[in-house]
Amino acid sequence: MIDLKSDTVTRPTPEMLDFMMNAEVGDDVYKEDPTVNELEMRVAEMFGKSQALFFPTGSMANQAAIKMHTHPSEQLICDKWAHVYNYEGGGVSFNSGVSCKLVDGHRGMITAEQVEEAINPPDFYHSPFTRLVCIENTTNKGGGACYDIEEIKRIKQVCEKHQLGYHLDGARLFNALVAKNETPKQYGELFDTISICLSKGLGAPIGSVLVGDDRYMVQAMRVRKVLGGGMRQVGYLAAAGIYALDHHIDRLAEDHQRAQEIGVKLQTLSYVKSVEPIETNIVIFYLKDSIDEEKFMQQLQEKNVVISNMGNGKLRVVTHLDYTAEKHQEFLEVLGALKV
Repeated sequence: MIDLKSDTVTRPTPEMLDFMMNAEVGDDVYKEDPTVNELEMRVAEMFGKSQALFFPTGSMANQAAIKMHTHPSEQLICDKWAHVYNYEGGGVSFNSGVSCKLVDGHRGMITAEQVEEAINPPDFYHSPFTRLVCIENTTNKGGGACYDIEEIKRIKQVCEKHQLGYHLDGARLFNALVAKNETPKQYGELFDTISICLSKGLGAPIGSVLVGDDRYMVQAMRVRKVLGGGMRQVGYLAAAGIYALDHHIDRLAEDHQRAQEIGVKLQTLSYVKSVEPIETNIVIFYLKDSIDEEKFMQQLQEKNVVISNMGNGKLRVVTHLDYTAEKHQEFLEVLGALKV
């Protein structure tokens, strides 16, 4: 099976499994798991932040950050395609009692000017009080697009001017760092809180880390507990994150290169209408109007290939750790041989 529906489908490598099974563990609810403590310390140091906390999922880490930044009835600003709005089960409203002011950005990315325009007047009590700005890098629904760090800085200036919190959904942040040749500390200097996913391109089986300043992270343990995220001997899973940070960051460039090659191939095919720009490991393309999407997906499945249909004609391919050079060549051949 060539599974390209997401980079969440990866399995631990044999070396990662060995590292996991040799982890020293304790009860993390009591902060007595040395491997979890090491992971949190490592990530905090990487980003130049004072604290970090291990979460079972990226959605929970994002939801915790939003809860730490806001109070019920307030509002956050995000792009209309943001993961926190579209793919976290309505958790913004359910967990925090907060609404979202949606911005019509470009490929999931918003500008400082758009953020400033979206802020509600603080003395106008009829509208929700604007408290937080959330951006996503890379953007999922935007096809793995990467923010220009100068725009991130400009948004930071708007947040400081209006005393807004600034959270980064960094589910695929390391893809952006590799693609843009940037560093974690550059991002740590700009954001109050950042969620970092270990189970996508980095290949861990589970887990995200929320990193941030003391002002917000002082509440993190309590909020994680409220959300049901307290874990016991979880060092076995934290060890996978440590291994991933040590061995799987630089190799993300391979995923990006293969995604580029898939994009080049798609552009040569008669049944493809268009391919969106490719910066990292996500390829989004559209079939010509005369092509039946369901039939196309079925034909791929018959060739043991799985990709994602995101709706509105948007088809998605995501390269990852388990997508080998051999699978890559086979997939390119399958695309070229399809009779659609």
